[in-house]
Amino acid sequence: MLGTQTKYDESKIKTLSSLEHIRLRYGMYIGRLGDGSDHDDGIYVLMKEVIDNSIDECVMGYGKKIIVKIEDNLVKVRDFGRGIPLGKVIDCVSRINTGAKYDQDVFKFSVGLNGVGSKAVNALSEHFIVKSFRDGQCRQVRFTQGVLLEDQSFKVDESNGTYTEFRPDQSIFPPYKFNQDLVEKRLWHYAYLNTGLALKYNNRLIISKRGLFDLLQDELAEATLYPIIDYSSERLEFAFTHTDNYGDTYYAFVNGQYTADGGTHQSAFREGILKGINDYSGKSFNAVDVRDGIVGAISIRIDEPVFESQTKNKLGNTDIRGWIVGEIKDQVSDFLHKNIEVAEALLKKIASNEKVRIELQGVKKKARELAKKTSIKVPNLKDCKCHKGDRSSDGERSMIFITEGQSAAGSMVTCRDVMTQAIFSLKGKPLNCCDEKLSRVYKNEELYNVMKILGIEESIDDLRFQKIILATDSDVDGLHIRNLLLTYFLKFFEPLVIKGHVFILETPLFRVRDKKQTIYCYNEKEKQKALKKIGRNAEITRFKGLGEISPKEFGQFIGEDIRLIKVKVDEFQKVPGILQFYMGKNTPQRKEYVMENLV
Repeated sequence: MLGTQTKYDESKIKTLSSLEHIRLRYGMYIGRLGDGSDHDDGIYVLMKEVIDNSIDECVMGYGKKIIVKIEDNLVKVRDFGRGIPLGKVIDCVSRINTGAKYDQDVFKFSVGLNGVGSKAVNALSEHFIVKSFRDGQCRQVRFTQGVLLEDQSFKVDESNGTYTEFRPDQSIFPPYKFNQDLVEKRLWHYAYLNTGLALKYNNRLIISKRGLFDLLQDELAEATLYPIIDYSSERLEFAFTHTDNYGDTYYAFVNGQYTADGGTHQSAFREGILKGINDYSGKSFNAVDVRDGIVGAISIRIDEPVFESQTKNKLGNTDIRGWIVGEIKDQVSDFLHKNIEVAEALLKKIASNEKVRIELQGVKKKARELAKKTSIKVPNLKDCKCHKGDRSSDGERSMIFITEGQSAAGSMVTCRDVMTQAIFSLKGKPLNCCDEKLSRVYKNEELYNVMKILGIEESIDDLRFQKIILATDSDVDGLHIRNLLLTYFLKFFEPLVIKGHVFILETPLFRVRDKKQTIYCYNEKEKQKALKKIGRNAEITRFKGLGEISPKEFGQFIGEDIRLIKVKVDEFQKVPGILQFYMGKNTPQRKEYVMENLV
């Protein structure tokens, strides 16, 4: 029995306003906070919600220009749509479940937070202004942290539309900064998905004339094996081509929303391409042979999108598959009949894939037989109970740590969450895959085990973990192992990186403590700050490897406060060249580069 009982009566029942609820439970609305270094950070979600409202106006045919400015973390967005009805401006930015997106006649193909978006921006901003311009009249409202400070109406000589400016609340967000490259990339996606839309960002014009064709052209540059195949209609747009890379990569969108985990539209896209090629060729190609090396983009617009999670990463509508497959099949077949040279290059790539697959069959069989003889289970693996794709929410939190050696793994095994955290320890330095073929991976026990553990042998769609975390020491050997693993993923399983599944674990380099307190520091700057705080009696420990950190200490570094660096690919076409330079056989040039840049 508890020594102290908390009184539970009517006085403990509280009712929060909608904006108070957003501020208290911001994670439900914008995910995480972040400092602006990652495109999923909350400040970009707020920016997206404001721009989405302007995009919805453009989709409905009102205004083809949006002006975006960001200065000193103040975001300003002006569109030239219809403008919010003047009598409802306050309600539209402060009352949840208020808006016109529930009316299919006013807004079609909307994907925003459906009556929540601008309210979340309002609640989580220290400064928030909205101006609505309609037929020479303007209504301006100003809020701070969701509290109305100003409401005025006046006449103006301005074009119709809406102006919004906001600055994310520094009392909620950690120190942050808008990354110009991330903002620009997001705006380019808006341009690709809305052909002819002119976005003016800090006086730079962003516009796409060919939509998803331009997206693939910009991502792939000269890496394509044949000209990009593309098609566009009111509800469906797609583009695809092949490269020499392994696996298949897709950019899938629903009503302008990027769906990182694909869904019905992406699987229908694959099926439609396969059927279209088979229809043109009169053959029955294996789906794997058609998909290997493909890079595609698909965008659909539907009235009632159903997503499988709150983050809208995967589309669940099943009724749309039929028409998507049929339309893509017909258009692919028609394109190939009209473009014989492209068709020949595509069929040549499929024939090459088929040859490689047949050659690999024997190697795969031997690898599986060898794995069975070695052990019924993969050695050095401590699996978790929940995996990606499980219906429980724990599946989306699943992660696997790939470590070097048993000492680091030992600390993790003791303090891990057995439901969601798996651990696999490497025996030594893995194979450098930069100049190797996939068949070599099947002959390499260590890398074959990694493939088997992750569940990606047949397709990355079968990935068993939401996050793949490289947990190596911060010394030269640890960094080398990390680079070898990144080379392995980027060479053979690049979509894993593109979709944001690969991370690097940050662990403290220093422990600064006295008898009263202990501070863990991840860099030299944090160490100096800790020394200043603790004073001259501080004891400093430099961690040389993960194995030196006790299990009791390690628990906090892979728990709620885990620090992860997401491995990102900014420019698809540069990956082969970067891998070749840093991990290839050009030792003299690399040595020269290191000597010139060594600090």
